[in-house]
Amino acid sequence: MTFSILAASLSVVAASSYAEVVPDDTTVVLKEVTVSGQQQRNYLMRTSQTAIQVSHDYLQQHFSGSLMQTLEGIPGVKAMTIGSGQSKPVIRGLGFNRMVVSEDGVKHEGQQWGDDHGLEIDQFAVDRAEVVKGPAALLYGSDAIGGVLNLYTNHIPTEPLSGNIQVFGRSNNEQVGLTAKLGGRHGNWFYRLGATLIDYADYRVPTDSIQYYSYWIKLKDQRLRNTAGCERDGSVTLGYAGYRFHTDVRVSDSYMKSGFFANAHGLEVRLSNIDYDQSRRDVDLPYQWVNHLKVLSHTSWQADHLRLEANLAWQNNHREELTEPVSHGYMPRPEGSLERRFVKNTLTANLGMMLKLSQRHELSVGLNSEYQHNRRGGWGFIIPDFETTSMGLYAIDRYTISDQLKWNAGFRMDHAHTHIDGYRDWFPTPTANGEEYKERSANIDRYFNSLTWSTGVSYGVDHWVLKANVGKSYRVPIPKELGADGVNYHIFRYERGNANLDPEESYQLDLGIHWDNDAFCVQLDPYVNYFPNYIYLNPTSQYVEGLQLYHYTQARVLRYGVEAQATWVVNAHWETELKGEYLYARQQSGQKKGYTLPFSTPWSIDADAKYSFQWLGDNFVGVNAHIVGAQHEIVPPEKPTDGHWTLNLSAGKQVDLKSCKLDIALHADNLLNRRYYDHTSYYRLIDVPEPGRNMSLMVGLTF
Repeated sequence: MTFSILAASLSVVAASSYAEVVPDDTTVVLKEVTVSGQQQRNYLMRTSQTAIQVSHDYLQQHFSGSLMQTLEGIPGVKAMTIGSGQSKPVIRGLGFNRMVVSEDGVKHEGQQWGDDHGLEIDQFAVDRAEVVKGPAALLYGSDAIGGVLNLYTNHIPTEPLSGNIQVFGRSNNEQVGLTAKLGGRHGNWFYRLGATLIDYADYRVPTDSIQYYSYWIKLKDQRLRNTAGCERDGSVTLGYAGYRFHTDVRVSDSYMKSGFFANAHGLEVRLSNIDYDQSRRDVDLPYQWVNHLKVLSHTSWQADHLRLEANLAWQNNHREELTEPVSHGYMPRPEGSLERRFVKNTLTANLGMMLKLSQRHELSVGLNSEYQHNRRGGWGFIIPDFETTSMGLYAIDRYTISDQLKWNAGFRMDHAHTHIDGYRDWFPTPTANGEEYKERSANIDRYFNSLTWSTGVSYGVDHWVLKANVGKSYRVPIPKELGADGVNYHIFRYERGNANLDPEESYQLDLGIHWDNDAFCVQLDPYVNYFPNYIYLNPTSQYVEGLQLYHYTQARVLRYGVEAQATWVVNAHWETELKGEYLYARQQSGQKKGYTLPFSTPWSIDADAKYSFQWLGDNFVGVNAHIVGAQHEIVPPEKPTDGHWTLNLSAGKQVDLKSCKLDIALHADNLLNRRYYDHTSYYRLIDVPEPGRNMSLMVGLTF
């Protein structure tokens, strides 16, 4: 049957095998192809866990500023955005250190604990992506308690010389960018080169003023002053691809610089002599910059019934946050503008083996190890120095009971050690016994051990595929949760850790119901998630050094939700889609028993219509209505958020030329320039609405 519904709308939810132990030839590209119903069913039944494969064409056609904003059209996936250049992934309401971002089989390690720290990854280097919903701790360990975003940049060129060049821009923040990729293959040897340059200005919001701490702040030309920035990325890969043996080494470097909204970070506009409105492209104090250097090696060997794989990586993440010297609490006015510095080095080693015991039986085993070394600097304190060491051993068994029924199960054993260095203020604080240098963090050594497991079945008959998966996952408390004690101006609060936190545990049941024929495709994915000891920042009514106090605590939490989508291919030209999601969360113990969790995502619905036609190439035009419900389920003193809806448009054109291919993609967000607030955005705390109308255009040439 013809699955044109897979073309560009990501209509079908697909289950895929784990990346480390699956040969490259199992990849399914979501493009207009003709496959048999049996082939499609086998792909969906590969594992009982739900995942979505995202093709390179989809990433291009839905370009929307950042990688996570591009992926927001997938049910259950959100982008937590601060400013115009930073966004973080969230899967089913879980983000930060509750989900893993993996690049070519290696977990990306930056300062992901930070709310305003985006992904230090060149989105234009990504050839394809995969979103795994629900716990994936069997492969990735602690942080994959909520899901995994797998990014792949490992395309192997087939020609002596090939590549592409793209120019793009966005209207809202006047972004301009250029990216280029070049690759080639000579015999068994291949290479790839990539570079990306981006520059953007202050972004616009549909309001002339905002209110922050009873101050009315006027905005010039409806722009958030000092939210401009830039990005510079580069990568080089050299590899060997033989019939059974493959190896490659990739070196990538990503640099980003972005300003913080000046009126939020200590009310600089009131106190500063800087003319923030002089230019909308300047990046003045306060701002942050980060450089992420990654060296990654991938090696595999394939026999008839055996596959061995090794991924080794070193990552260096250097981030600095700079601001005008300000004093708070008993801190005197410091010298210099370096408020915080974080330098993190991470060593990773992943070893995997897949053994095909018979035509119906596969066994995968692996070993993961990681070492992190993080050092701080600057006159502001938020998290202490730390080192973490972790090691995990896993085994996954897959058995085909019949053509209609497949079973998979696995377990994982982990050991982790976290050491936190003590820290005292560099300035004295008056006490009843005189002055003392206040201790912000004590020396801490914590050891964690865990056993996790998962099992599930996939059943396919006729047009149906039914799936069920149940498992246990865990997450080690991160150093910020254990030892934080300081002001976080960027998100307008004072944060305090808890050295006695226990590891998080999660029990989850996932179900999947899929039905399709030549014209219709329906997918329903309900899930239930129970945390005996969920860790979160609890907002209080107290204020420390002028900011609201949040402290880490634990509670029993019940979460459940559902994602649904239906696609109808009306005819050769018209296609419609309806998709939505709902999440419920409730604390069942602790100080906020009976309340939800902070920043809980409200329900949402997307209705799409797409028209495809031929005119000097392949063309399409699509319209989308994005509807979000009101969120009155809050954790006091959090405020509720009204519902909203936006109208969005997209269009694309693809032309095959003699020796190359021309791609044009246009995307229009918030076409009616509506003013609304995203409940998961921290900027709503200071009355900043989401960006106004935004047009994104990309033109690419592939040769």
